Amino acid sequence: MKKISTYPPITVLSKKHRGIQRLCLYFEYHDSLITIVKKLPNARWSKQLYCWHLPFTKENYLLVKEELVKITDVKFDQFTPTTTLKIKLTEKERSLLNGFYTYLKGKRYSASTLKTYTYLVADFILYHQKETIENVREIEQYIEADFIKKNPSISTHRQLISALKHFLIYTKANFELDFKSIAPRKDKKLPSVLSKEEVIRLIQVTKNLKHRVCIALLYSSGLRIGELLKLELKDLDFERQMVRVSMGKGRKDRYVPIAKSIVPMLHNYLTTYTPQQYLIENDSKHIPYAATSVRSFLKRSVARAGVQKVITPHTLRHSYATHLLESGTDIRYIQALLGHSKPETTMVYTHVQSDAIKKINNPLDLIVAQYKNSQKSATFISDNNDKNTSISGK
Repeated sequence: MKKISTYPPITVLSKKHRGIQRLCLYFEYHDSLITIVKKLPNARWSKQLYCWHLPFTKENYLLVKEELVKITDVKFDQFTPTTTLKIKLTEKERSLLNGFYTYLKGKRYSASTLKTYTYLVADFILYHQKETIENVREIEQYIEADFIKKNPSISTHRQLISALKHFLIYTKANFELDFKSIAPRKDKKLPSVLSKEEVIRLIQVTKNLKHRVCIALLYSSGLRIGELLKLELKDLDFERQMVRVSMGKGRKDRYVPIAKSIVPMLHNYLTTYTPQQYLIENDSKHIPYAATSVRSFLKRSVARAGVQKVITPHTLRHSYATHLLESGTDIRYIQALLGHSKPETTMVYTHVQSDAIKKINNPLDLIVAQYKNSQKSATFISDNNDKNTSISGK
């Protein structure tokens, strides 16, 4: 049985105070707990943050995690993996990582790439614990001894190599990393695709108007989830029935069509929800909707629609491209609509277009038809369950 604490729970956050990163402790007012927290090294009260805070160090992180947890619940729920790794680094290592982050930012990488590369390099620094990387073997040893044990995807493994390639340039290492020789080959998995009937069913079972608009747009315009959530009201052009996708993946703008069938739904949504800036926004704060929220309601809709496949927002984009190809749309137009830089990326959909594949005559069916014609018999081994029946059916 869990011990019931007499102290209120503590939520630990990482925040900047006067330009310096701090560990912030939030809890309900409690005299005895305040007395305990005040005794922690360099603990201070902030009127601005309205919390007790400590220097952002590994020692204080462990102190809070290992000591305060003995007397009450301590929650690190809002700590990102990057923050947790960062706090385990020494001041010098953290300074190196911050410098690398600034270097990447100067290269104008996306927020997602910055976050991923910083996290991957932070994990390497924590393991390596040396000021310089002397050779490729040190990187290979980290991958073999630590990284691979976390069972990362092939994609994450390739991102690690790319991040470390940039890190070596930033730290002016005396050798370069040959990406092709050390990175694993890309997976060649075929995308999961919904049938046209499943798409309709998915939209029909989604009762919430905002959620229905999200699903309809992700499918009918082939949008990535990040592109959908960045759409602003000014991007909609109802006269031309187009939507402008600004700075999509690869920092490219493009126009995609709005399906005629969802225009009434869109007008209904705009009248009902009256978004102020973003098409899909948080109702109270008027900020972009969270991607986690989209994934969550999509999962519920998939269950209600009785779809057995694993479906993500990107599956709707895959389905859009596949259905376009099946309807006879030129693959060059599909490439433009999806915003792909290379035609090879779009070509993957030729492997999943079911209509074209169904039209291919199976060689076994041809052989059977020829055999039946030559024997002038409608009986074939597959027509009879008798194991002793000969191929002639006699």
